[in-house]
Amino acid sequence: MISILRRGLLVLLAALPMFAGAAVAPSAHDLIQGTTNELLSDLKSNKEQYKSNPSAFYDALNRILGPVVDADGISRSIMTVKYSRKATPEQMTRFQENFKRSLMQFYGNALLEYNNQGITVSPAKDESGTRTSVDMKVTGNNGAIYPVSYTLEKIDGVWKVRNVIVNGINIGKLFRDQFADAMQRNGNNLDKTIDGWAGEVAKAKETAEQSTEKQTQ
Repeated sequence: MISILRRGLLVLLAALPMFAGAAVAPSAHDLIQGTTNELLSDLKSNKEQYKSNPSAFYDALNRILGPVVDADGISRSIMTVKYSRKATPEQMTRFQENFKRSLMQFYGNALLEYNNQGITVSPAKDESGTRTSVDMKVTGNNGAIYPVSYTLEKIDGVWKVRNVIVNGINIGKLFRDQFADAMQRNGNNLDKTIDGWAGEVAKAKETAEQSTEKQTQ
């Protein structure tokens, strides 16, 4: 069974569209709702191909997700000022790419396992400022409903996803803690931590799943 974390990250992947070329930038609510429809429609059409060709699946995810995720903001948040201010532009770019790729590799299979159990986007909230959230409910295979909340920030007039909370687990904080721990273990070697980030994502996923299992017991 797909874990709660993987379901939530599944929805995170399923909630980030391009909306390229749109005359008016979509609202945060429409961004989430529209992408859910767009990505699941693409998955329905290409699911068997993606199962046999994971690279094509990851490329499709990156094409759809990349433009609307605040990769720079997320990366700096994970590193925190303590480490990001010491990172070179090349290191920041490399970390962003490793971060996106590792998430897609580790959680992409969860999306392939999705069988239209049910995803409901809650009504829109106040979007008059530069920061808002969009809530969603995901129905699991067992019929249980899991809450997911996305944090979005308006950057140059466009909403972009900055964080996600899955069943009470703050994914941004989880990765921040994991990054700090990795830096300590690696003797503050930033390159070593960046290059080994895929392994850190795996550890963070395991930690979150264990925490989630305790919550449901």
